[in-house]
Amino acid sequence: MEPPDAPARTRGAPRLLLLAVLLAAHPDAQAEVRLSVPPLVEVMRGKSVILNCTPTGAHDHYVLEWFLTDRSGARPRLASAEMQGSELQVTMHDTRGRSPPYQLDSQGSLVLAEAQVGDERDYVCVVRAGAAGTAEATARLNVFAKPEATEVSPNKGILSVMEDSAQEIATCNSRNGNPVPKITWYRNGQRLEVPVEMNPKGYMTSRTVREASGLLSLTSTLYLRLRKDDRDASFHCAAHYSLPKGRHGRLDSPTFHLTLHYPTEHVQFWLGSPSTPAGWVREGDTVQLLCRGDGSPSPEYTLFRLQDEQEEVLNANFEGNLTLEGVTRGQSGTYGCRVEDYDAADDVQLSKTLELRVAYLDPLELSEGKVLSLPLNSSAVVNCSVHGLPTPALRWTKDSTHLGDGPMLSLSSITFDSNGTYICEASLPTVPVLSRTQNFTLLVQGLPELRAAEIEPKADGSWREGDEVTLICSTRGHPEPKLSWSQLGGSPAEPIPGRQGWVSSSLTLKVTSALSRDGISCEASNPHGNKRHVFHFGTVSPQTSQAGVAVMAVAVSVGLLLLVVAVFYCMRRKGGPGCRRRREKGAPPPGEPELSHSGSERPEQTGLLMGGASGGARGGSGGFRDEC
Repeated sequence: MEPPDAPARTRGAPRLLLLAVLLAAHPDAQAEVRLSVPPLVEVMRGKSVILNCTPTGAHDHYVLEWFLTDRSGARPRLASAEMQGSELQVTMHDTRGRSPPYQLDSQGSLVLAEAQVGDERDYVCVVRAGAAGTAEATARLNVFAKPEATEVSPNKGILSVMEDSAQEIATCNSRNGNPVPKITWYRNGQRLEVPVEMNPKGYMTSRTVREASGLLSLTSTLYLRLRKDDRDASFHCAAHYSLPKGRHGRLDSPTFHLTLHYPTEHVQFWLGSPSTPAGWVREGDTVQLLCRGDGSPSPEYTLFRLQDEQEEVLNANFEGNLTLEGVTRGQSGTYGCRVEDYDAADDVQLSKTLELRVAYLDPLELSEGKVLSLPLNSSAVVNCSVHGLPTPALRWTKDSTHLGDGPMLSLSSITFDSNGTYICEASLPTVPVLSRTQNFTLLVQGLPELRAAEIEPKADGSWREGDEVTLICSTRGHPEPKLSWSQLGGSPAEPIPGRQGWVSSSLTLKVTSALSRDGISCEASNPHGNKRHVFHFGTVSPQTSQAGVAVMAVAVSVGLLLLVVAVFYCMRRKGGPGCRRRREKGAPPPGEPELSHSGSERPEQTGLLMGGASGGARGGSGGFRDEC
């Protein structure tokens, strides 16, 4: 089955065939001319822009023209170009006084150097191609300009929150932009949605001005009904502008604050520094009393002191400050502040009072003087008195050691260890920075106390003559005792570090047998008496080196005696001093045994042992010679 339009298509086929035959019979026939022109071109002000106009198809000859459509609808011709073969002949007609002027490039495109806002027009490209016909297309040129920095001019006056209508807040300006920007308003960073119609709550007005350059400036004024919460609010405006290709930009103004007038609702009155958490101030300090109301602008303050329910005005100013220099205890009392705000509501309390409490602490007094002298083993009570406000706390210390609390210090069974400085300290627990001290020195009088360093025994339990030893004695008392030794050579008494009141002296000497018999003593004495200590050494042995000398002396004496005996023997054998006869070398006489060289007896020794008679028998000339 054929489709419904099949007969129509069948009837049209011969017509198309006839048209094809006619075109083939006339080779000069051409297709209809068409143009390629961008409908919208966007450019930033000051940049160059090219409007393209390209005929489609192959045309050996055509004329291209550019026209400008002005506001009146007229179309002045700007430029034309004629295609001759492969070259385009360009002719500029009316540049409209543009600087720099319009130009056509080698492709027939219209060139606008340094685009201006006045270039925003419709540009028409017309191409006449003879038998191919005529075609035209329009290109719309939009020129964008970024506006200058956004400026805001806030209202410098005092704006009252008591007004029932909207008041002028500020004016925002965005100058020299294209197209005209939009202005929005912000409070604390949040956009304000305000209408352009007048109403009591708020609105804004706008005005656009075209500058001589053709650029646009926009002015916007904001009106609002203000509240007290707006006293700390920050306001600003922003200009929103357009850029090519659908992009947008934003320029924010600086922020600003408003000066508002609103009545006082609350009053605060307090004691400035220095003060303690309990509200006390020290006598002699400079004290500030501060009064603040939350109204604006700052109202006048009246500061006064209440005495017998009467106000004594001390100062009146717009700061709400009262300074008391070198405050005294007599300035303690009730002080007040009153805010003179006549716009405040009737139920608002505009007066406040406070209590000024001045803490003081008088110098301490002791029942004893700076120095207290007591005898050894006695007792005493010292009292510390003080006056102050609030009630002071007292404590006693000695050498940083806590002795007790309260005004009385009891001293009993006093020893020399009780000597030293005792401190009474008064403090105010609620005023930590206020305290005083007073002290006295205790001197204990009595018989000296003497201590001696014991002598360390030798390893073998005995001392030898000549051993060196150092003896040390220490003492204390008051008046300071004098240390002396029974033998000369003791060092001067010097204080012992870390032992208060003690002094010591030392004596270095050599041990002798006399010391073992008598010993050596040290003595400490002062006006109250003296004490003595004797050092004993026990048995003292002679030195080992002296016994060796005695043995050597005995040996020398025995040697000398033997020498004298030998000399006497020689004299008797020869009859002459120091001479004797010796047998010549040869055989021994008959009946006399021969001694071997290894024998232990020599002739001289034999003769000596046998006596003089034997020696005389051997005397003679045979076999002997004289020997001295």
